[in-house]
Amino acid sequence: MKVKCSIKANVYKDSVSLMRISQLVVSRTSVQRTTLLMGTKANKEFLAQAKLMRPELDAAQPSDIMIVVEDGADETIAAAEREIHSLIAGEEPKAGSSEQAAELPPRSIAVGVSRAEEADLALISVPGSYAAAEAMKALRQGLSVLLFSDNVPIEQERELKKVAQRKNLLVMGPDCGTAVINGVPLGFANVVRRGGVGLVGASGTGLQEIMCQVHRLGEGLSHAIGTGSRDVYDDIGGATMLQGLDLLAADKATKVIAIISKPPAPAVQQRVLAKAASLKKPVVVCFLGGNPAASGDNVHCVATLQEAAAKAVSLAKGTKVAGEVSHAGATVDAISAGLKPSQRFIRGLYSGGTFCSEAQVIWQRHGISAHSNVPLNYDLKLKDENTSVEHTAIDLGSDEFTVGRPHPMIDYGVRIDRLQREARDPDVACIVLDVVLGYGSHENPASVLAPAIRAAKATATQDGRELPVICFICGTDEDPQNLVSQTEALAKEGVIFASGSTDAATIAADLATRMASSGAAPDRRAQQGKGR
Repeated sequence: MKVKCSIKANVYKDSVSLMRISQLVVSRTSVQRTTLLMGTKANKEFLAQAKLMRPELDAAQPSDIMIVVEDGADETIAAAEREIHSLIAGEEPKAGSSEQAAELPPRSIAVGVSRAEEADLALISVPGSYAAAEAMKALRQGLSVLLFSDNVPIEQERELKKVAQRKNLLVMGPDCGTAVINGVPLGFANVVRRGGVGLVGASGTGLQEIMCQVHRLGEGLSHAIGTGSRDVYDDIGGATMLQGLDLLAADKATKVIAIISKPPAPAVQQRVLAKAASLKKPVVVCFLGGNPAASGDNVHCVATLQEAAAKAVSLAKGTKVAGEVSHAGATVDAISAGLKPSQRFIRGLYSGGTFCSEAQVIWQRHGISAHSNVPLNYDLKLKDENTSVEHTAIDLGSDEFTVGRPHPMIDYGVRIDRLQREARDPDVACIVLDVVLGYGSHENPASVLAPAIRAAKATATQDGRELPVICFICGTDEDPQNLVSQTEALAKEGVIFASGSTDAATIAADLATRMASSGAAPDRRAQQGKGR
């Protein structure tokens, strides 16, 4: 494989724009891979980790775009480079008439505010080394902030949130990928109806799954406030989560509040639960992998994403809603009947870290210990994230898989490659996949995933095996990808559909338990974990 590197100087594009350009270039030229990153120190380190850093990129500055193209053919590389430069230039404002000059986008937050005096929020996506400074400028202009950028030092996050609190403003992030404010989706988000459920969470995909489940159950969303994953650390103290609870408590449209996060630091969890108990509205709490105790009559603690959505909708409607997992034992009977005794291990290939964590929580309750690149138990951390071991749950959105690549909700390449490898393993009982729809995600996931599933199943068939693929779609009937067409396309490939992330993990766990009890070799993972 040949690698060609170059620099586009003095042009800034946010990470989402660069991901989109990369995706378009691959689809239009069939080049093997393109990587577009701003020339920051952190991005150079990412390229070095991916063995893509070359001397030609050493001079790149944070305001330059580093371009890396990989392919076996010189003509394909050249075509990809032409397409990259064309797309970059095509998004840039064209110089010319005074009319065109008047349409130039604002070059600073201050200019943006002068053109839109009613604005009250800034979405910031710049290299991490500049992000805090831009966020501080927005706060000084009286704007709340959604900080999409990552690689922001935690001490800068702490200072930003202190300033926001003093000014009665909100900082969502850093590394906040999902929010819905006053019905406006920001970052990765789904199209859901307006309603009485307000969300606050340190998890992007967790927020998306709950908002989609709320929509599916007939209720709607008032707001979804993202906090960034580090907000629940001791260093930050739950600053945005606590502010979010206060804002939703004061919001007339919000009837019920739901919180979603991995377990906060103990002191932060105590603070959040105490705040929730002090509110006059019911609060549903889902700390995945934790075991918080309800601290007030209005606080309802649940263990999974689907339980959180069902409880929130039940409270909003004032009537019990059937939101529990939907699969029946007959489903597992039908799947297991076609498997060989050696097929006993689950492989979860997730695009969201929350989905991966929830699956491990559910599997653990079934007595199944899963290896992972983001394990609940560090003793079960994969030595090589590219190689599954027995039961395995992978977060393909982690840094080690996204260095120089778009997020797996945008680019299915890494997941498809992993799917083919798992299909060749004779011990695999099933593969679990998520498909995330909505703004920011792949415009037609089934168009690339359906052929990959077909090929994976064919690989297993050639080896005399069946390969069950369990899938859930995180999306709504209002999303731009068209939920019905996505479902129909995947159904043609024999996909087993679950009603949500909780349901999918439960089906897989029941199947693994069934295979273990039917005479297959026992799961040795728990004993191995204890011995490490």
